[in-house]
Amino acid sequence: MTRATLSNVPSLNDVVQRHTDLSEADLDWLHALIADWQLLADLSFADLVLWVPDRDDDGYRAVAQMRPTTGPTAYVEDLVGTYLAKGRRPLIDTAYAEGVIRREGDPEWWDDVPVRVEAIPVRHDGRVIAVIGRHTNLIAVRTPSRLELSYLECGSQLATLITEGRFPHSTRTDMGRRGAPRVGDGLVRLDADGQALYASPNAVSVYRRLGLAADLVGHHLGKATATLAPPPGARDEPLEDVLGGRQHVRTEIEGNGTVMTLRIIPLDPGGQHVGALALCRDVTEVRRRERELLTKDATIREIHHRVKNNLQTVAALLRLQSRRIASPEGRAALDEAVRRVGSIAIVHETLSQTVDDTVAFDDVADRLLGMVAEVAATTSDVRATRSGTFGILAAETATPLAMTLTEVLQNAVEHGLGRRGGAVLLTAERSDGRLLVTIDDDGVGLPPGFDAATAGNLGLQIVRTLVVGELAGTLDIGPRSGGGTRVVLDLPVEAESPR
Repeated sequence: MTRATLSNVPSLNDVVQRHTDLSEADLDWLHALIADWQLLADLSFADLVLWVPDRDDDGYRAVAQMRPTTGPTAYVEDLVGTYLAKGRRPLIDTAYAEGVIRREGDPEWWDDVPVRVEAIPVRHDGRVIAVIGRHTNLIAVRTPSRLELSYLECGSQLATLITEGRFPHSTRTDMGRRGAPRVGDGLVRLDADGQALYASPNAVSVYRRLGLAADLVGHHLGKATATLAPPPGARDEPLEDVLGGRQHVRTEIEGNGTVMTLRIIPLDPGGQHVGALALCRDVTEVRRRERELLTKDATIREIHHRVKNNLQTVAALLRLQSRRIASPEGRAALDEAVRRVGSIAIVHETLSQTVDDTVAFDDVADRLLGMVAEVAATTSDVRATRSGTFGILAAETATPLAMTLTEVLQNAVEHGLGRRGGAVLLTAERSDGRLLVTIDDDGVGLPPGFDAATAGNLGLQIVRTLVVGELAGTLDIGPRSGGGTRVVLDLPVEAESPR
C-alpha cells in the first residue's frame, strides 16, 4: 500500500466526492454504517477499514477506520487516506467483484504481529459500493470462552447482513449514535422466538439491578423486561412484543431505581429471522446527573427571572420618586438611573429564557435602541436602527455591554440629536475573537475642545469604567464624517461555538 501524502486526513465526504462515482444515497448509507460499525468491530475483536472504489477503477481509498474496544488492535497507525492499487490485495478485489465475504488462509504479519484478514462487501440498493477490511490480531489467540464465541457468532451474522444490504437498518440510522449501549455494556443473544440463549455477565448484572431474580437465559426477553418495568403509558404495542427481537428498537426501561437503555438488532440473514442481538446499558447515574442539571438550569433561570422582576420594581420606585421631585436636575438624574437599571433587567430577562449562561445580544440591542429612543428623545423624529450582529455573548460580557450601550445611545439621542431629531445607527462586527461596535449619530457633534479621556460627566465615567476596566476593551469618541458623532468600542470576546 502507498501512503497518500496529505497535510490533513481527508474526510469521507471529500474522498467520495473527489475520487468516486458513488451517489448521495450511497454516501448516506456509508455514513450510517460508520455511525454503527463499532458494533461489528467489538463483536469481531477486529480492526475495520472501509475501502471505496476509485473512479478510475484502478484501486481503492481508505476512508474510515475503527478499532475494537474488546481486544487488541491490529494496526497502530491510521490507514485513513491510504490508496490501495488493484492487485495489491486480491482479497479486496475478489470481495468487491463477487459480493461475498472472503478470508485469507494464512495470517499476514505486521510488525511481528500475526493478523487474520477478511474482506466484507458493503451492499446498498443491490450494488456493492465498498469493502470492509476486517483485521484480527492473533498474537493472544487462546481457546475462546463462551462469551467470545457468542460475540464471534453475532459478528459473523452482522457481517452477513452488511453484505446483503440489511445493515445498517434503512429507516433507523440513528441507532448507534449518542449514548447507545455498546457490546461491552451488556449483550443478550436471542433465538427466533425471543428467548435468551446467552447473556453476558454485564447484561445479567443490569437485569439484576432492575430486579430480575431468575436467570435471564431461557426466558423471553420482552416478557421478562415487561415484568420489571412499571406499566407503560401510551405505547403502540405491548413491551413484550416490542422487545420480541423482530424489529429494530432502541428504548429506555426504568424500574427498581435503575434506568437501562436497550437496543434490539434483528438477525435475518437471507431474509430468514434466526434471532436477535440485544444490547443493554445501565444509565442510572447518567440520568441522575441529567436530572440534577435540569433542576439547576431551572433554578438558575428562576433566579434570573426574579432578579429581573426586582430590578423592574426598583425602576418603578425610582420612576415614582422622580415624579415627586421638583428639581429638574434631580428628576433627570433619577430618569437616567431608571434607564440604567432597565438595561440590566433586559439582560436578566434574556438569561431567564435560556438554559445557557449566554445571551443572543441582537435582541437585547434592539430593545435598548427602542427604549432609549422612546424615553430619552425630546422629539418624536428619532430613527434608531441596528446593522450587523453581536452574536452570542457570555452573561459577564452582556451586562456591562448593555449598560455601556444605554449610556452611549442616551447621549447620542439627548445631546447629539436633541430637539432637532435625526438618526442613530448601531453597527456590530464580530470576527477573530473581537467585537467592534460603532454608534453613529447625525446630530450637532461634539462641543469644542471635547476630550473623552478627561470629560467628567457621570455617563462617560461609567462608560470608560465598563469598557476599559470590566470589558478590557478600548473606547474612541470623535467626530463623524459628514457631521455628528461616532463612538467606537473594540472588545475582546470568546469565539462563538457552533449551534
